[in-house]
Amino acid sequence: MKTPARKKRELLITVAVLGLVTGFALNAGRMLVIDQPRTSDVILVLAGETEHRPARALQLLGEGYTRKIVLDVPAEGQVYEFSLLQLARRYVENLPQKASISMCPIEGLSTKDEVREAEQCLAREGAKSVLIVTSDFHTRRALHIFQKEIPGISFSVAAAQDSTQFGTRWWAHRQWAKTLLDEWLRLIWWQCVDRWL
Repeated sequence: MKTPARKKRELLITVAVLGLVTGFALNAGRMLVIDQPRTSDVILVLAGETEHRPARALQLLGEGYTRKIVLDVPAEGQVYEFSLLQLARRYVENLPQKASISMCPIEGLSTKDEVREAEQCLAREGAKSVLIVTSDFHTRRALHIFQKEIPGISFSVAAAQDSTQFGTRWWAHRQWAKTLLDEWLRLIWWQCVDRWL
């Protein structure tokens, strides 16, 4: 039979655990997002979500964060008869800032692979400081990976938002919840496994 003191202690532990779990759940979306751009030698736009990431980079270029943008573009991707590199070139050619933009072909499928390939493009630019532009939910993991894999460069990160994919109030939309779960699993995998390989 449980004593009153033991029951009280168990109740307090249960309340504390529920409070911690609830606090984490309510803030899990915000914990993924870092949006702290700093003036840098180069803005590096990570591959993917081309309808939002390049636009955010152009905004930052216009605000004076850098004079140079490097676009990571999947080398193997194709849309109908056009390669993604061809489409990216067409996109850049139509921009008034085209002289400030170069492309970096990427073959890897993971962020860690992308870092290794982007490192060569950043070296060609002589970059000592880099502002990474990626999707808001991907900012924390991307920043950690770049800092670990290329320790000689100073990195900051800017978030590109897409309300169809993610919002910090993740419980409000099914897609946001799926994106949150997927990104937390990837972040945990990076912290527990991939960063040590």
